[in-house]
Amino acid sequence: MKHLQKLVPIGVILLGNTAYAFAVAAFILPNHLITGGTTGLALFFNYLAGVPVAAFVGAFNVLMFLLGFWVLGKNFAFTTLLSTFYYPLILSVLQQIPGITQLTRDPMLAVLYAGGLIGVGMGLVIRAGASTGGMDIPPLVLQKKTGIPVSVSLYVFDCVILVLQFFFSNGEQVLYGILVVIIYTFVLDRVLLLGKSQTQVQIISQKYEEINDMIQTRMDRGTTLLTAETGHLRQQIPVVMTVLGNRELPRLSAWVNEIDPKAFLIVSRANEVRGRGFTMGKVYR
Repeated sequence: MKHLQKLVPIGVILLGNTAYAFAVAAFILPNHLITGGTTGLALFFNYLAGVPVAAFVGAFNVLMFLLGFWVLGKNFAFTTLLSTFYYPLILSVLQQIPGITQLTRDPMLAVLYAGGLIGVGMGLVIRAGASTGGMDIPPLVLQKKTGIPVSVSLYVFDCVILVLQFFFSNGEQVLYGILVVIIYTFVLDRVLLLGKSQTQVQIISQKYEEINDMIQTRMDRGTTLLTAETGHLRQQIPVVMTVLGNRELPRLSAWVNEIDPKAFLIVSRANEVRGRGFTMGKVYR
């Protein structure tokens, strides 16, 4: 079982890199789209000097891997090693598959699928605790050496790479390229939060004891009692706070309404929840 648990992240990293490479081989290259990252840099040098995209990606990833190993240490290098060598390999393999470049000639379809697949691929790799290598590494190096946030330098690098491709692309291709970056950034954020978001509910009611007991016994969820003061009458009243799955909200609302139809509920989305009952097993006393 332990060996299987160790193999799962490796499988996820391979799957994520395969999705990324498929997006490039099937949608980016055949439709002459431009994008950021290592792939965008490879497209620029392909136009400038005829360097094959897969070959440039492979060489650049190795150089960035060595840079990361030197500056960021062995632990980082180990998590990046698989992506560094697997991504250019699977990209070159996918480019040889007959018909893969003929999936669509509609640029908007290509943008949507490329952005979605790249976002999913990057998200899977990052969720597995690894890095896609390449242009992910310079921002991390800059953060360590200068304190510049990774997100800031990453967006700057992507913008510079898009500008470089402007010299051999028309205005429409640049706009499509920007759209690809926007889509994969959006999808990446969603993948990173997938399965982690929960619903936080705060309940203000005179019957807080009954509601507190109902949540613990009928819903099997933990609660926290917060001390609050009403704004008008300045009365002290406990607020029942709980965090539950998104699908459990309708059931909670119905049961609270049964206990106190006048109860005041504040519902908000929690992007990530860690701790007992969520990332750790429950303990019953």
